[in-house]
Amino acid sequence: MAVDLRNEMVELRRNLLAMGAAVEQRVTRVIESMIEGDLSLAESVKAGDAEVDRMELELEADCMRLLALAQPVAGDLRLILAVIRISGQLERVADLARGVAKKLIKVSAIETLAMPPAMTDLAFATRTQLSDVLAALANEDAALCRQVRRSDQRVDDLYKEILIWGREEIPQHPDSAQAAIDILTIAQRFERIADMTTNIAEDVIFMVEGRVVRHEAH
Repeated sequence: MAVDLRNEMVELRRNLLAMGAAVEQRVTRVIESMIEGDLSLAESVKAGDAEVDRMELELEADCMRLLALAQPVAGDLRLILAVIRISGQLERVADLARGVAKKLIKVSAIETLAMPPAMTDLAFATRTQLSDVLAALANEDAALCRQVRRSDQRVDDLYKEILIWGREEIPQHPDSAQAAIDILTIAQRFERIADMTTNIAEDVIFMVEGRVVRHEAH
């Protein structure tokens, strides 16, 4: 069975970018829900997991088919391998966004507890990393990927700031301990989303340059 590899590669990239846009929309919605207090946004993210799962499965199936039928080499092979890894990372980001949505709904039902000041900065820094890495993927921009890797330190610092808040908040307000723990879990999930974007950045560098930078310093 003949395979038009050039057109298949174009379609593969297009579908991966569509998946990235769908995942970015979910992350944006949970951040807006957190900041604006609009739980309907969180509910929509909590309920809408099937689309991203379907996209990942379709991309994986397309990659397996191309590996079997087209015997790609060099840049085409790197692209296919990167798509397999990146689609998995994006699916995980969507799962983490869904986890944030569920915790936001839970926190709102327990009682009112103000988010730590660093939470908004953490959420925005995480979304910026995701937006940047998707732009880098679209433009095959390895330099922007390296910037994403470096910016992960800012997310780590904000996450540590929220952990310090939790250590102070829980002993002082034991009645709100469960809400505080849920807020810490939200922060952890944002931090994990940022980690996923760093992994994607490394996969894009591999796709563009053929270099494995996973274990190199940022």
